[in-house]
Amino acid sequence: MGYARRNYMVPVPKSDSLEELNQRLLKDCLSYGGHQIGGREHTVNELYEKEKGDLLSLPDIQFSNLETAGCKVDKYSTVMVDKNRYSVPTAYAYCKVRVVLYVDEVEIFYGSKKIASHGRLFGNNKWSLLPEHYLELILKRPQAFESARVIRQWRSNWPVCLERLLDKFCQKQGYTKGVKEFILVLMLYKGHSAEAIESAVETALSSGAGSSQAVKHILIHRECGRDQSFSALENWQTFPAPDVSIYGQIGGGR
Repeated sequence: MGYARRNYMVPVPKSDSLEELNQRLLKDCLSYGGHQIGGREHTVNELYEKEKGDLLSLPDIQFSNLETAGCKVDKYSTVMVDKNRYSVPTAYAYCKVRVVLYVDEVEIFYGSKKIASHGRLFGNNKWSLLPEHYLELILKRPQAFESARVIRQWRSNWPVCLERLLDKFCQKQGYTKGVKEFILVLMLYKGHSAEAIESAVETALSSGAGSSQAVKHILIHRECGRDQSFSALENWQTFPAPDVSIYGQIGGGR
């Protein structure tokens, strides 16, 4: 029984990016043009010049190096592509989508709308989960915060300042409301740089601010070029705690 042979590069090249690898391969291919194959009188380049007149011309349309596939989003808000999972916003759970696979990227479309983009995974049973796809759902279900896979993955790498902010929110507002406030801060990552958000968080912590709105306020002021010092207001007038005991005096007899 015959079998298909695969051609591997030996030794296997290592590179920091696909672009760098392509440049290296191009350089090696061009340098090979001066090589003279055993038993031949001419170099590779010289043989190519002789053969070039018999070759077909290049097509007018550039070759598109991609694959497409139809998929259905599962209950985890992911699509299975080439034995790996990629997330989409939870609003598209159970929807049929179209996936476009490039060499190094995966794009997911609902109709003509692109709803997700991921770096392509290689191997089996790997998950690419983007936090922004799940935060709105977790905001509605804060009890799922600790156990959510996407949060556990992100939490293992996020900076210490976020952990401190979460602790402060929970201590000040209680666990459920504190988690909700913290998720609102995490949602800022969708439209702002990580560096800017984490700097705003550090400032909020040092100034005693204890809400997501405070972090957002600091962030927006800095992005508008109005950087300034922030501190919590002392003796800020607040409404007194409501006295609900008077409601016990209301009678309801007929």
